[in-house]
Amino acid sequence: MICPDLAVPSYIIFSADAPPLLYYSHIPAIVISLFFGFFVYFKNKYSLISKILLSMSIVFSSWAILNLIVWTSVNSNVIIFSWSFFGILNVLLSILSLYFVYVFIEKKDVSIRIKVLLGLIILPTIIFTPTRYNLSGFDLTLCGCAGFEEKYFLDYYYIASFLMFFWILFLAISRYRKAEQKFKKQIVLLTIGIESFLFSFFITGFLASYLADIGYLKDYRFEQYGLFGMTFFMGMLAFLIVKYKAFNIKLIGTQALVVAQFILIGSMFFFAQSLTNQILVGVTLIGTTIMGGYVIRSVKAEIARKEELQKISDALAIANQRLKELDLTKSEFISIASHQLRTPLTAIKGYISLILEGSYGKVPAVIQDVLDKVYTVNSRLVHLVEDLLNVSRIEAGCIQYSFVQAQLEPLVAELVEMFTPTARSKNLLLQMRLPKKPLPPLTIDPNKIKEVLSNLIDNALKYTKEGGVTVTLEGDKKRARISVTDTGIGIRAEDKENLFEKFTRSKETTKMVASGAGLGLYVGKNFVEAHGGRIWAESPVPSEGGQAPMEGDGADKGSRFIIELPLVNPKIHIGISDQPSPSEKT
Repeated sequence: MICPDLAVPSYIIFSADAPPLLYYSHIPAIVISLFFGFFVYFKNKYSLISKILLSMSIVFSSWAILNLIVWTSVNSNVIIFSWSFFGILNVLLSILSLYFVYVFIEKKDVSIRIKVLLGLIILPTIIFTPTRYNLSGFDLTLCGCAGFEEKYFLDYYYIASFLMFFWILFLAISRYRKAEQKFKKQIVLLTIGIESFLFSFFITGFLASYLADIGYLKDYRFEQYGLFGMTFFMGMLAFLIVKYKAFNIKLIGTQALVVAQFILIGSMFFFAQSLTNQILVGVTLIGTTIMGGYVIRSVKAEIARKEELQKISDALAIANQRLKELDLTKSEFISIASHQLRTPLTAIKGYISLILEGSYGKVPAVIQDVLDKVYTVNSRLVHLVEDLLNVSRIEAGCIQYSFVQAQLEPLVAELVEMFTPTARSKNLLLQMRLPKKPLPPLTIDPNKIKEVLSNLIDNALKYTKEGGVTVTLEGDKKRARISVTDTGIGIRAEDKENLFEKFTRSKETTKMVASGAGLGLYVGKNFVEAHGGRIWAESPVPSEGGQAPMEGDGADKGSRFIIELPLVNPKIHIGISDQPSPSEKT
């Protein structure tokens, strides 16, 4: 039978009597779903989820193509044949949607038990599709030409479809609570996309069928709006791939936009009524495709460069981590070696001191001179080992401080007195300047401050050929300041920046004194900062009473090292304290 008053379609689905929205709702959705389904499949052929998505695309496209045939055909046999598949395709599409969501969230296949259950759900539609219990007749008055849908079969496949809809919702909510934060966003986006599609697809079909059945709606055009949900769902999947590399696929957002633009412009062919409009749409489509291709190529090249840089960055990060491990190993080795060396060196120093004092009898002058040299060399070794030990402790974060209330005046006086004989032996003047009014007691570790100041005075004497060294103690209401000023070789401009780095020595200091590892200032800086203070150097030395350091090269113009300590530091308390972290230092 041929339906009257309808134009015969060309190419099976194209008819002049088709509703205006029909092709715009169906063809873009078909093209987008098939394109995306095959795209994901060919990018990851062996993935189960890509196979499921391709199956969903094929089932949906089959439904949409059959629906186009129903809307445009004038042959009742063709219409009834095409219409009969809607029930089974509806249920199959909803089951595949559930299967897709489960595999995406769980990262594994469903169990055999669930597969059997889903098979039982679709089985009645397979059995009754070719029978009169699906479509029982043909109506020429409704929607041009249409079939009589049996209520029980219609009820069943819509109930099955809505059951899958709520099963997906329950699965997504239950897994969302247990998922990691990053994956939670993917679950939400996927659920919104697929549930929006299923809801729009089934609810429009449901309303069209039942409202027509009760005579409220005179045609089925309402169901055409439901197909827009597929485009939205595929857009969500594209976003998941671009943003989160879902399905282990790298998709550039530009690619997705260019393809979407191509499909949308191409769909305008179905609305162009005149040849001129069709030519304009064609030219626009060709121009957009060419420009889109150039854009995609440039974006791909940029992404490739970024990925290469990221690989280099990752490799550098691994190498940096390895260097840190090696540096820690080195520090541990130095610490162990220093411990092992310090004990015998200290014992040697003690015995030589006893011999020189005459505890073992009178020592001949010749031997005493040799012992003096041995004692001096041994003292340097003890000092070097102590510096190495301090460096390893500092880097391991295990330096301990014993904070007490102490006056700085006697501490400075004791050190100046200790170094006076050394100064005299070199014909240098070592003098001390103390404030007229005593400074208030400070919370310090006296031994650590002594070690820092001792190293500064010792360096000043070592690197001064003539003149002298002056140790000055002064203060105000907030801080105390100890400065060691000499008339020695000074500090060159290029050496100032790295002066307090470990293992750093200038060429001039190496020429004058061959021994030394360049650790004293590094250790001293850490000790002072642990007290909440700071240490710095000035060269050339400012004029008497000058406040700001002088600019320029300080070679042969003397140097001044200043230690500044706060009178009150709320972060430091009396007692034993571990080494503060860098963030705790003020």
